[in-house]
Amino acid sequence: MAKHTVTLIPGDGIGPEITTAMRRVVEATGIDIEWDVVEAGADVMDKYGTPLPEHVLESCRRNKVAIKGPITTPVGTGFRSVNVALRKELDLYACLRPSFSIAGSGARYDDIDLVIVRENTEDLYAGIEFEEGSEGARKLIEFAAAEGAGIIRPDSGISLKPISITCTQRIVRYAFDYAIANGRKKVTAVHKANILKHSDGLFLRVAREVAEEYADSGIEFEDYIVDATCMQLVLHPEWWDVLVLPNLYGDIVSDLAAGLIGGLGIASGANMGTDCAVFEPVHGSAPKYTGKDVANPTAEILSAVLMLNHIEERDAAARVLNAVREVIAEGVNVTYDIKRSNTGSTEGSVGTQAYADALIERL
Repeated sequence: MAKHTVTLIPGDGIGPEITTAMRRVVEATGIDIEWDVVEAGADVMDKYGTPLPEHVLESCRRNKVAIKGPITTPVGTGFRSVNVALRKELDLYACLRPSFSIAGSGARYDDIDLVIVRENTEDLYAGIEFEEGSEGARKLIEFAAAEGAGIIRPDSGISLKPISITCTQRIVRYAFDYAIANGRKKVTAVHKANILKHSDGLFLRVAREVAEEYADSGIEFEDYIVDATCMQLVLHPEWWDVLVLPNLYGDIVSDLAAGLIGGLGIASGANMGTDCAVFEPVHGSAPKYTGKDVANPTAEILSAVLMLNHIEERDAAARVLNAVREVIAEGVNVTYDIKRSNTGSTEGSVGTQAYADALIERL
């Protein structure tokens, strides 16, 4: 039996509770796994002077595989997202977010099966920003005017949107390779190239060029404008298979896709790089529920399913996924959000760890 050492970042808010549930379920499969537990986020700022200490990155690089709970990102002020920083520092260029229906989830649809592939390292998430009133903002405003690119109000904050040939090529190739490896039939490039000619326009042009490399693969290729994509995802979710998007659109559309299957509580995620992979749920840290043993750990557990497949523990992954399907379909030992979606009431729901207990009984 292969032994696996996996970096575990519990996170904050509900993170420690849901990662505990995940850890118990994974260990119950019987695989040989050792957790290298490291802390990141606001809670370590005083100790290390940063929400992402270097030893956390070193652990991820050493073990090649990590799984994390949610980490709070301050809105508007404070440090930049630890999640974004991890992706940039480890060059986790592909964000994989599957959305598939689970019977009993309370979702409005029951036949969803699509995958979001999101470019993870550039676009507006590159974090190249100039504060309103700063010297950098002033120079950019003057430069844009001098180049005839347009007038920017002098009291503007400015964020740049870089999209490169290099990063577009590798994310679209990842989408096609994923489609081939997982028996998918179609890749859709999502963009706003009709308006953003030199950023999204480049993304679309390069996506089409890469698609030509896969012309004999049997994978269909199409492109769609992002706003039309959002509408048609709701009207015709059966149309879609693998969608590949720049960073910001990928973030937004993946949440829309999560809404199709019942919400962020069951939406898993993986951040993939050449040398390292970090798995995490899509949802946030929900600090108001901290310590209450009510949070739904399904997204964290399904992220562990992605991790188990990645480390080639496919039997364990299949058993955990089947347990999730069975327990949610039965509707008895489920958390408050699932119970409320199905009955309109939280009465009879169970806590985070009791739900994990029900999964473990099915393994």
